[in-house]
Amino acid sequence: MKNRIYTGWYENSITPDKKVKLAGQFYERVSQYVETDITCTALAVSSGTNHFVICSCDLVHIDDYLVDNVREKITGKCEGLDPFNVIINATHTHTSIDYQRQENKYGSSLDILNEYMPEDFSYIEKVKDDSIMQPEEAEEFLAERISDVIIKAWNNRTPSVYANAFGRAPVGMCRRAVYADNTGLMWGDTSRDDFVSLEGGNDSGIELIYFFDEKKQLTGVAANIACPSQILEHRSFISSDYWGKVKILLREKFGNKVFLLPLCSAAGDQCPRDLIRWVAPINPIDDPNIARKDTVKRVADPSMFEIEGSWKAAKRIANEIINVYSEVGECLKDNADINHKYIDLQLPLRKASEEEYKLALFKIEEFIKTRKTMSYDFNDYAKMHMYAGTVARYIYQQKQDQCEVEIHVIRMGDIAITTNPFELFLDYGNIIKARSAASQTFIVQLANGSCAYLPTEKAEKHGHYSAYISSGICGHEGGKKLVETSLDAIRKLWESEGK
Repeated sequence: MKNRIYTGWYENSITPDKKVKLAGQFYERVSQYVETDITCTALAVSSGTNHFVICSCDLVHIDDYLVDNVREKITGKCEGLDPFNVIINATHTHTSIDYQRQENKYGSSLDILNEYMPEDFSYIEKVKDDSIMQPEEAEEFLAERISDVIIKAWNNRTPSVYANAFGRAPVGMCRRAVYADNTGLMWGDTSRDDFVSLEGGNDSGIELIYFFDEKKQLTGVAANIACPSQILEHRSFISSDYWGKVKILLREKFGNKVFLLPLCSAAGDQCPRDLIRWVAPINPIDDPNIARKDTVKRVADPSMFEIEGSWKAAKRIANEIINVYSEVGECLKDNADINHKYIDLQLPLRKASEEEYKLALFKIEEFIKTRKTMSYDFNDYAKMHMYAGTVARYIYQQKQDQCEVEIHVIRMGDIAITTNPFELFLDYGNIIKARSAASQTFIVQLANGSCAYLPTEKAEKHGHYSAYISSGICGHEGGKKLVETSLDAIRKLWESEGK
């Protein structure tokens, strides 16, 4: 049969057997126990010689050197698979393995801070334990597990049918508050007298693809949601956050052989917490941005900082996936055109002005002068991140004004899938979805690279973390080019139909 669809699934645990540093916060955390397993799950899809593989990982980000490592390991082990048709994405859980190397090709703010500190100042590592998995070991561990899951998913492909569908579950909400003086704050206090609005909207939609075998038995579900998995982000345990619990609930319904491919849509300014109906954490959290005074007890969600909150989010998602599943029986398709475009995209670097550079140097110098001790730690790094990052950017931009990112645009039947390596603000994703030529568009952020936040122009004007120069490689000019490039690629894939 022409354009017959073949799919293969596989899942591996990436739960370490030793303590690891946990990624996703400025302060240091080490895993104390496992709350839920973290996994990597691969879906391989082919039609004729056209194909793609998506591998979703319970990690905070996917660095390009991890992608290179995985591609090298799978080369020659999967007949017919182009390693550059492989997409590796992160769910953005903050309770997973930190495998990040110290070097940063765009300039490291920590390196800058170390450089400007007096020679007699010492950096105090809060957590120092030889039994903790080191970055190089962690990267190799992940590369082995991820490459294995891709190889097995590819080699497990069998004739399949699928149905794409749509659902809704209220999980993600804007996490940036705007005030009367036209400033903004991530996790901003909305009970302040000068609070004006949330900076952006939210998207409760869930883009879904259900995959079945030839006997029409469900094999797995791909679910695309505009919300990172970071309810438990401050905790000191291993956890897949709400996505692992979604998987548990789906397997209770459909059986243990059903797979879940979690895909985070454009959600750089989104979170699972309601800033309007603020429910404070129950357990202490080492994050000054979360602190509130005289908080009114709201009739609202459970605390979306706690395990109970992660189960609440998981139930909302799983229940909707189960409900929509009951409606797709008449929509099954066993063939589809697949077309995959790999794009090396040059985006303009977000630059620091000379004034911003000088102010940043002044702030670092003032910080050093006012030190009461001759040491500094991660808390100090967090305070100086904005300024040290600005200095690092100013130095880097003297030799380079572009950054190269890898994006993918895929057509599968009437579905479009686009990827990017950013924590992409929701507005960009909304523009792509609204203007897309496809009947349904999946956007996968934090894929095949780690370029941090990509804020909107209004966020840059409002300021604060996620919109600072040091928060990401690109600004709104890069965001516009990313959007237009993605839309143009989608348009060309649809125009080529029938030619």
